[in-house]
Amino acid sequence: MQLTRRDAIFMGAGAILMTGLPLSASAAGEDAIAAFTGGAEVGEVGEGDIKLTAPEIAENGNTVPIEVSSGSAIEIMVLALGNPTPAVATFHFGPLAASREASTRIRLAGTQDVIAIAKLEDGSFVKASSMVKVTIGGCGG
Repeated sequence: MQLTRRDAIFMGAGAILMTGLPLSASAAGEDAIAAFTGGAEVGEVGEGDIKLTAPEIAENGNTVPIEVSSGSAIEIMVLALGNPTPAVATFHFGPLAASREASTRIRLAGTQDVIAIAKLEDGSFVKASSMVKVTIGGCGG
C-alpha cells in the first residue's frame, strides 16, 4: 500500500477530530454541572448525604440500572460523562416527599463514570460517582 499525500491529510484530519471529541463531551458535562449548581462548589461523597448505586460491570450498555438516594436532597441530577449527551436525568423532590430516592435504567455509550449531584435543602451541593464498565455499548457502539 502506498501512502499518498491525500491519504495523509485525511488521516491527520481524522486524528485531530477524534482527539477533540472527548474534550467537547467533557466540556458539555462541565457546562451541565455549572448550570445545575449555578457555579457553586460541589462537595465530594462523605461531605453530604447522597448515594449512587450502579453496577461495576454492565453486559449491555442499552439498559444499565442505577439508583440514587439522599435524605435531604431537593434535586438530584444524573450525568454520564462519556455519552454524546451527558445529562441523563434530573429528579425533583417536594417538601412532602416520603422518600428521596429514584431508580431508572440508563443507556451508556461505553465504559465511563456515572455522576449524581444532589442539591440539598441547605443549598449546598454534593456529588457521588461510580465507574461502570460496559462490555457492549448502548449509544451506537
